[in-house]
Amino acid sequence: MAVDPICGMQVDEKTATITKTVNGKKYYFCSSNCLAAFEAPEKDFANLKRILMLSAGLTIVILLLMFAVNVPYENYILLVLASIVQFYPGFRYYKGMLDAFKAKTANMDTLVAIGTSAAWAYSVYGLFTNSNSLYFDTSALIITFILLGKFLEDVAKGRASQALKKLMDLTPRTAIVVRAQGEVEIPVSEIKTEDICIVKPGEKIPTDGIVIFGHSEVDESIITGESMPVSKSIGDKVIGGTINKSELLKIKATKVGQDTLLAQIVELVSSAHMSKVPVQRLADQVSGYFVPAVIFVAIASGFYWHYASANITFVLTVAVSVLIIACPCALGLATPTALLLGIGKGAEAGILIRNGEALESAGKVDTVIFDKTGTITEGRPEVTGLHLMQIEKPLFLKYAVIAEKGSSHPIAKAIVDYSDIRLEKHKEAESHQIIPGKGVKAKFQNAYILVGNKALLKDENISIDGFEYEIHDLEMQGQTVVLVAYNHKFIGAVSIADKLKKEARSAVESLKKQGIDVYMITGDNEKVASHIAREAGIINIFAQALPQDKLKKIKELQSHGAVVAMVGDGVNDGPALAAADVGIAVGAGTDIAKESGGIVLIKSDMRDVISAIKLSKYIMAKVKQNLFWAFFYNVAAIPIAAGVLYPITGTLLNPAIAALAMAFSSVSVVANSLLIKNFKVRK
Repeated sequence: MAVDPICGMQVDEKTATITKTVNGKKYYFCSSNCLAAFEAPEKDFANLKRILMLSAGLTIVILLLMFAVNVPYENYILLVLASIVQFYPGFRYYKGMLDAFKAKTANMDTLVAIGTSAAWAYSVYGLFTNSNSLYFDTSALIITFILLGKFLEDVAKGRASQALKKLMDLTPRTAIVVRAQGEVEIPVSEIKTEDICIVKPGEKIPTDGIVIFGHSEVDESIITGESMPVSKSIGDKVIGGTINKSELLKIKATKVGQDTLLAQIVELVSSAHMSKVPVQRLADQVSGYFVPAVIFVAIASGFYWHYASANITFVLTVAVSVLIIACPCALGLATPTALLLGIGKGAEAGILIRNGEALESAGKVDTVIFDKTGTITEGRPEVTGLHLMQIEKPLFLKYAVIAEKGSSHPIAKAIVDYSDIRLEKHKEAESHQIIPGKGVKAKFQNAYILVGNKALLKDENISIDGFEYEIHDLEMQGQTVVLVAYNHKFIGAVSIADKLKKEARSAVESLKKQGIDVYMITGDNEKVASHIAREAGIINIFAQALPQDKLKKIKELQSHGAVVAMVGDGVNDGPALAAADVGIAVGAGTDIAKESGGIVLIKSDMRDVISAIKLSKYIMAKVKQNLFWAFFYNVAAIPIAAGVLYPITGTLLNPAIAALAMAFSSVSVVANSLLIKNFKVRK
């Protein structure tokens, strides 16, 4: 089964009738609507290019005729050529004006349509009344210049979406899989979970999976932004679309189709492109009032100069210039182009921004809260020792594993992994209950097994007298102590340690240098939390926090005016990530679509939190620069077009020059946004 690149629906390749091949790769679509949406940008650009060439060609002829001498029926030829430009290339502006009118609003198309129509209509009137005031060249030039500006914008936006296109083209078209008849080559879309894929050196890994044979270096730069190849051996996870560099690997597929990390990244980036930041909504609202205001200014300016005894040509020049130069297309481009480039830039570095709100809020963050396990620490805790109370090790481990087998917590995994080499088999629990923030409770052979912290055993009135001293010593060394009880009796404990990430301290120091308050919040006990926090350089600690406690702390900080970013593994931190102003899911692996974070960091690197904040600030700075220049340009240009400087200079702004200036103001906004491509996500 293939995946529709527009809506994400599965499509049967064998029966699909709606397909399209681009650069040798075949895409399948569930409906003609999705195909149209896929082809629309390409078709629109080709159509715009064709119309621009027609408009430019006719406009050049019009200009030559305007300066020619003694051409028979010259004015009537001008009428025909200008009319073609006005109502064929210029038809898009009439359609845009009509659509806006139906929506009871006005937009840039309204200004262009009214302005060029006025120039054209006045020229027609002048032609049939034998007036020398003909503006056919003006109306044609205006439309051509505006089309040129639109064309240049689309070229720039095409460059801006290259990151997304690169992502879409990463997955190879075919894969070699092991079947009953041997190794066969099949389309990637036919890979199923548990299939064994053969990946030779230099080939792309076809889907997400686990290495079951071989050792090699894998280039993951296009997904994670990591420049150095990553060593992969048996048991390691690999990502579809990355490149096997050195040795043959056998991969067991774990995620296929739209469940792969690459497919989810494309979906996230695509949806983020379509979102809006709050500041853009404000700009949209301003534009809704701006266009009617411009029309009013154009009419008012015309009346003023008319009553100032100016002739009709003068009045028309002023009104058309105001309408044309005030077109707010630069305003409409200010935010989308910066977002498009910024979100693409983040995706290249493994920073996935889900929506505009998260992007804007990240730049305002003044407080960062880190979860401990898997965020500040490696998230791979290991058993350091067993502390038994008159029970044999095999039996103790048997009870512990029976309870922990049903939990996905890293500590549970550490206990299970530790015991696997010592137990050939064990029975399953009859029932299993996870108690958030405390541990697990399992029923086995009509008795209950408890594995967790002191609070869990206290709730069950189980005494640990005589063991508190040892717990204290272990916790002072930064180890987590997991208590085990069977049949309402304490039978021993497991000490577990998790290493601090090597970049943790430098990341925390960098955040502090930016004036950001750093907190650590964890369900672990106070002593272990304090030990880890000291190593990371964190002063503010909240330990033994249940999920509801994390929420409470976030809301408490927010109530005091803090803009909070919660950084967690995206699994048990889901509610906290959702409650924060910005939820940042770290080390989300291949399940990023399930995360609650507004920003997802593919790598488990704390420095990417700083990168995400810096990228947000940089993008929002570009958005604000664009909005400023778009507003400033219009505010400064409208009075000039209205003739404010005429008493001083004795000249008016030509409408054609106004059109050229308006078109290139839009291009300048896009050019400013393109500077984002040079931003270094991590220096």
